[in-house]
Amino acid sequence: MTHTPVLLTEVLLYLDPRPGTFIVDGTLDGGGHAEEILQRLKPEGTFLGVDLDPGMTERFAKRVRPKDVRVRVAHGNYADLPNILRDAGLPKADGLLVDLGFSSEQLGSSGRAAPGERASSHAGRGFSFTNDEPLQMTYDPDAVPLRDLLLKVSEPDLANIIREFGGERMAGRVARAIVERHRKQRIETTGDLASIVRGALPRSYERGRIDPATRTFQALRIWANDELGNLPRLLKALPDILAPGGRAVIISFHSAEDRLVKQSFAAGKKSGRYELLTKKPITPSREEETRNPRSRSAKLRAIKLFRN
Repeated sequence: MTHTPVLLTEVLLYLDPRPGTFIVDGTLDGGGHAEEILQRLKPEGTFLGVDLDPGMTERFAKRVRPKDVRVRVAHGNYADLPNILRDAGLPKADGLLVDLGFSSEQLGSSGRAAPGERASSHAGRGFSFTNDEPLQMTYDPDAVPLRDLLLKVSEPDLANIIREFGGERMAGRVARAIVERHRKQRIETTGDLASIVRGALPRSYERGRIDPATRTFQALRIWANDELGNLPRLLKALPDILAPGGRAVIISFHSAEDRLVKQSFAAGKKSGRYELLTKKPITPSREEETRNPRSRSAKLRAIKLFRN
């Protein structure tokens, strides 16, 4: 089952997939955006779907076999797209979509499939704090799991990660509790970690509006997957991914991600390399937020690469 794609109408507007063009989806996941894009590439278009989870690319390739469109999939990191294109013998693309994945609201959902839930395709890997799962929390099943990363990080560094990537004001208290517990007993599951975080924060946390574990889980997911390291690599590589006149559409869910995209696109405009297609970030309508809670923190920005 495909996930509910965020900002689908806006993605199609700014990506502008047309018959015969070549579009790359750098974060394939459940294929919700991809299936709509494929319909607009007929006839004789080309589509490449990339995902860090090999299971996602395999399932998509088996499920989606449209006529009149060449479909390729690749297991890999969107930051490595120039190499992926070269190794696959593919040219630069006419369009690129990158949906950076989780919103903070998703982190409270179960591993079961739910509307718009990217985590559903990674059930059992420790993305959800409502289930007691092995504490892996990585998109790539072969990556170093979070439970091992926590053995190597210092308390000050952990506090900075939770504060910077999660926006947690009480990051010091949370980091101290995690490190102290780890010294006594290794943290193996999401249930263990969530319990520690909740115990470190006051009962009146955020007046009950969100689970106390939300921001810490978001921060640790971003850290474990080096999401804020991969994004600058992608942004720098856009001229190596896109053909002249090609478009890039990026959907972010975290303020730090959106800031990186905004700054990179602004610098490209200033240098005369990019045309900004979105002067301000595009956000979901109230109707979409109601229909798909995952969309609440989504921000879409888009550029077009100037022709030489």
